[in-house]
Amino acid sequence: MRDEEWDLEPDFDSLMKSERKHEWISEPRFKKLFNEIEHGLQGVMGKGRYDWVDRRVFDQVFDSSTLLAIHKMMQKGDIETIEYPIARGKEAHVFYATSNNGPVAVKIFHTTNAVFKSLAKYIDGDPRFGGLSRRHRELVNIWVRKEYRNLKRMRANGLRVPLPISHFKNVLIMEFIGEKQASPRLRDISVKNPFEIFSQLLDIIAINWQSCNLVHADFSEYNILIKNEDIWVIDVGQAVTNQHPNAEEFLVRDITRLVEWINRKGFTVDLAECLVRVLDEPVPKLEPLPGGD
Repeated sequence: MRDEEWDLEPDFDSLMKSERKHEWISEPRFKKLFNEIEHGLQGVMGKGRYDWVDRRVFDQVFDSSTLLAIHKMMQKGDIETIEYPIARGKEAHVFYATSNNGPVAVKIFHTTNAVFKSLAKYIDGDPRFGGLSRRHRELVNIWVRKEYRNLKRMRANGLRVPLPISHFKNVLIMEFIGEKQASPRLRDISVKNPFEIFSQLLDIIAINWQSCNLVHADFSEYNILIKNEDIWVIDVGQAVTNQHPNAEEFLVRDITRLVEWINRKGFTVDLAECLVRVLDEPVPKLEPLPGGD
């Protein structure tokens, strides 16, 4: 596929029959492509069996570049259908989807969102991603590759993060964490054993730092899922190596957020002691999880 095909950024409203703005969908190459994948997008177009409709989501997320990426991944068999959003943010939407091997999570990063410009600080200084382009689309593509590699590194060291399955351009396919519904965030549930959860989370930060040589850089109750009492860490795209010039600053911020969380539960935990635990005390060596490297 030629690079110039990825540079189109049309308005997709007319596809939702709310307006008649873009005529590019009638061009043979796009019409044929969309006809091939339309059946797999019934859910996000508000025509599937799931009870949700928000046309703004479709308009915001599924531009021609994204549809081209999804088309390629459907051809590979990585995706069969994309059904409904399970998480949404300024940088990306995450959708429940189906594949040949069961449910998956499809994370689609917005290709026209200026917020990504503020995220360059999590890429600049990371030795794995030198020669950073300042073009927004390329920055998004780098971010996707970064999250994919961070997931693999963390799984290689035994940390529960979603299995990364595939990525292309601004689309990342991962293991779906949940049963029929996505597992809840720590933020959204009441836990009976907060100090035990806190201790496990502090161990995760320590293992990530000492064994993975990474710092999450956005570690909070919003990015922790609880499934069958197991802790899963998500949203690792901004994680940087400990060689990043701001790595220690990000680490202190992560630990501070965790300490603030447990202290809101009625405990009195000292930040300095937690820093010593993460930086200096031995960490357990966990068995690698499948899909790590």
